Amino acid sequence: MRYPAALGRGTLIRRYKRFLADVELEDGTTVTMHCPNTGGMTSCDVPGSVVWYSTSANPKRKYRHTWELIEIDGHLISINSARANAVVGEALEAGSIEALAGYGSIRREVRVGDSRLDFVLGDHAGDSRTCLVEVKSVTLLHDPQEGAGSFPDAVSARAARHLGHLTDLAGSHRCVLLFCVQHAGIRSVRAAREVDPEWAYALDRAIGAGVEVRAYLARPTPEGSHLGPPVPVVAG
Repeated sequence: MRYPAALGRGTLIRRYKRFLADVELEDGTTVTMHCPNTGGMTSCDVPGSVVWYSTSANPKRKYRHTWELIEIDGHLISINSARANAVVGEALEAGSIEALAGYGSIRREVRVGDSRLDFVLGDHAGDSRTCLVEVKSVTLLHDPQEGAGSFPDAVSARAARHLGHLTDLAGSHRCVLLFCVQHAGIRSVRAAREVDPEWAYALDRAIGAGVEVRAYLARPTPEGSHLGPPVPVVAG
């Protein structure tokens, strides 16, 4: 996934109201930009950090700029949650996710029953079941020394509902929860039980029902991002 245009560079002043951030640009001016992340962004919104942002040509947008990346302790982090789906989608189409390769069709944002799934994969020569894939962006680094990341970074009833849908569908479909790790310092992923015990319980139920849980490291840069190798999902 490459950005359609070069990203601008600035310094984070503050994030507030969840969806807004004030950034000082390289020319010294301060602008308010969109923050495309609904989570807590724990340790990913440190004032004074270098950030990168995209700029929209749409004149109808209230905020022309979108915060995309931040650098914390030498690690680049993509804080734009929507980029995770773009990165995973590109990897699926290229067949570069070995565990999910071999499907002849890939559909995005498909309604299945009462659920809308990120990806629906079909037409696999060796597996007649449809494969349902739900993607979650991981940016919470809870143990920098060990490179241990966790999800979610805030209580998320929506994420728990997504897991419930996968659990209900696991009897008739292949179901996969895919963590897209958008923090360069994370080398493993676990459930953040201390943040959202309800989501962690939903994950336990999903695994018990046969939902596969996989994690892959994205490699964000100011030019773009691509999906790299798998990382371990550990008990937590």
